[in-house]
Amino acid sequence: MASAIRGSRVGAGPMGEAERGDSIARAYVSYFCANGHEVRPSFAVEETVVIPAEWDCPKCGYPAGRDRNNPPSPVKNEPYKTHLAYVKERRTDAEGEKILEEALRKLRGDDED
Repeated sequence: MASAIRGSRVGAGPMGEAERGDSIARAYVSYFCANGHEVRPSFAVEETVVIPAEWDCPKCGYPAGRDRNNPPSPVKNEPYKTHLAYVKERRTDAEGEKILEEALRKLRGDDED
C-alpha cells in the first residue's frame, strides 16, 4: 500500500522549520515565590506582548514576582462561609429575634395584615 503523502512514511518526524513556519524570538523571564522557587516562563518578543508582574509558581502554587529578595506574599484563602454566617454579619441577635417573631406570627396567622 502506498503512503497517503508522497515521500513520507508512517512515524516520520517533523518536516522542518520551512514547512512549519519561522519560530518567533522568545524572552525568558525569572519569577521567584516565597518558598524560593524560580520559574522561567518564556514570552514572545513583540510590542503587543505584555509581560505580567506576577506568575503562579507551578511547584507550590504561591504567587511569584520578579524581585528575588522581595517575593509577593501568599494569598490568604478565606474559609467557606454558610448563608447563616453572612446573615449573622449583617444582623444583630436582637434584630434576628425580631425577624423570627414576625415570621412566626405570620405562620400562625396572628398577623393583622
